[in-house]
Amino acid sequence: MHCPFCGHEDTAVKDSRPSEDGSAIRRRRFCPHCGQRFTTVERVQLRELTVVKTDGRRVPFDRDKLARSIRIALRKRPVQEERIERIVNTIVRDLEGSGDSDISTTRIGENVMAALKGVDAVAYVRFASVYRDFREARDFEDFLGSLEVPKP
Repeated sequence: MHCPFCGHEDTAVKDSRPSEDGSAIRRRRFCPHCGQRFTTVERVQLRELTVVKTDGRRVPFDRDKLARSIRIALRKRPVQEERIERIVNTIVRDLEGSGDSDISTTRIGENVMAALKGVDAVAYVRFASVYRDFREARDFEDFLGSLEVPKP
């Protein structure tokens, strides 16, 4: 592993531990050349996924992009980072386990919507507004009218 600070080719692993849900291994590393410390994460990848965009373009699946969009929807909401990681891991495992290497953006979006609906209603609406391309207040009104939110 190259050091991200100085580019030295050999770094040492100081500590390894599994993530909370066991889906990844976090390794704390040390560069003997510059003395900096950094963390790497290893995940199992069952297959290479390709995202098929609505315009037909094909791009490699980006787990970080999925996680970023979920974090944006959940920004300033009372959801712990570990919960977000579990959501992302569940969606990725579902996509990898589907047997298909080509995944439509629609399928990804629907998986995220289903996950967020069970976690936080505000995040669900936030994500839906972007995913379903709401253009005016009426779009929100129609969507909220169809939303069944349990009363506290």
